Amino acid sequence: MPRALDGERLDRVVALLTGLPRSRVAELVDAGDVRVGGAAGGSRSRRVVEGEVVEVDLPPSDVEAPRPAPDAGVAFDVVHADEHVIVIDKPAGLVVHPGAGNVGGTLVNGVLARFPDVAEVGDPGRPGVVHRLDRGTSGLLVVARTPAAHASLVAQLRARAVERAYVALTWGHFDAPAGLIDAPVGRAEVDRTRMAISARGREARTRFRVRRSFTRPAELALVECRLETGRTHQIRVHLAAIGHPVVGDTRYRGARPSVPLGRPFLHAYRLAFDHPATGARVEYDAALPPDLAEVVAGLR
Repeated sequence: MPRALDGERLDRVVALLTGLPRSRVAELVDAGDVRVGGAAGGSRSRRVVEGEVVEVDLPPSDVEAPRPAPDAGVAFDVVHADEHVIVIDKPAGLVVHPGAGNVGGTLVNGVLARFPDVAEVGDPGRPGVVHRLDRGTSGLLVVARTPAAHASLVAQLRARAVERAYVALTWGHFDAPAGLIDAPVGRAEVDRTRMAISARGREARTRFRVRRSFTRPAELALVECRLETGRTHQIRVHLAAIGHPVVGDTRYRGARPSVPLGRPFLHAYRLAFDHPATGARVEYDAALPPDLAEVVAGLR
């Protein structure tokens, strides 16, 4: 177990690392299928200790979901790759992993074609995946190449030790040059495919800083956003909630004719984390892709 998971409940740790529901993990612990240091884990509420080895025996019913197939036709740029991690600059329009309505042609399918070893890391349905970007969002994300790297990165995300910074173009001028949006995000009541600010949602925090404001062709702001949590559509929902939806975002009232754009103007430009093998802090940056750079060039 990495340091960031020291003191966490056994059932929560297993759920984080396998992607299984807590209820299913509880059944595995009670059945003796979870071992700590070679012995049955015992209580699901047991606290794990840094350096302990946790093993899970998964019955076939838990692992027989169709595995993603390698697809060399999926295009993406690799910013960095070593024996432990792969840092990718994802293009807009590419889904990260297979799911309902996207059984192939995803980033994971492309990663498996270039890095077959990733198939044995993490959730078999989304191997190597540590965090995600929305289909329409471009930019940086990290994929784990080993179980140890996966555990380390998951732990760092939980401890909020991974820096994830985005740049967004939003409608309107901000009253303050910087701030914190602290509002829970959950599924919208009417349309369950959308997210919304909800008292029943999960904690969500986004810090923002205005880089530059524009007046033509409309009042706009180029904003830097940093995630303190990572909820689905978090930045898009938070910015829309304070009256500054992301330009081009059809789902959250950001698509307007004065700045035509076929996707949300949202780009994950910076990613930093502690390298799972060395512990050294590593940082990566990705420039705006051409479609977004062209929009900015036309603003005044």
